[in-house]
Amino acid sequence: MPDSDWWQALWPNPRDVILALGVEAHRDTVDLCCGDGLFTAPLAAVSRWVFAIDIDERMLEQAKKQVAGAGATNCEFLRADAYEVARIVPRPVDFVLMANTFHGVPDKARLARAIAAILRPGGHVAIINWHRRSREETVVLGQPRGPRTEMRMSPEAVQGFLEPADLRHTRTVELPPYHYGSIFERPQAPCLT
Repeated sequence: MPDSDWWQALWPNPRDVILALGVEAHRDTVDLCCGDGLFTAPLAAVSRWVFAIDIDERMLEQAKKQVAGAGATNCEFLRADAYEVARIVPRPVDFVLMANTFHGVPDKARLARAIAAILRPGGHVAIINWHRRSREETVVLGQPRGPRTEMRMSPEAVQGFLEPADLRHTRTVELPPYHYGSIFERPQAPCLT
């Protein structure tokens, strides 16, 4: 996990990123692979409840400090593997955010199915990824940053994993300077007449 200084240089206002992704107020959300809580605190500011999930206890402790520093009390921190999201989150949610980690998931199709299983019909998932540019082109604080070039995924590649899990791509937003957010929706149940 990179240090917080360069995340802060990259995204000085994480709340703007949350709003660009279309997180609606007073909803239940999951910050999947929350890391140090960069997006957890702003999610807590707009959500009814946040489930912050990470496999690394040290990252969860940092996320707890971020959320506490923002004065939020509507967040539950869960140490678990991302594949277990549907098992550990006690109820369906409206929004799942996964930032800067999907590229490194070994079984992306399995994770997409797990995310779909936790979403309410009409719920959304946003995957934030680095654009598919060479690492040498993505400089933050004077250093090349982000995953290895060959690990980076195009929005179409992300779609290729989420759409088979019955998650419909609704839009992709630019998150300057080097990222995009792909947003998907779990379809509403069909009306029976």
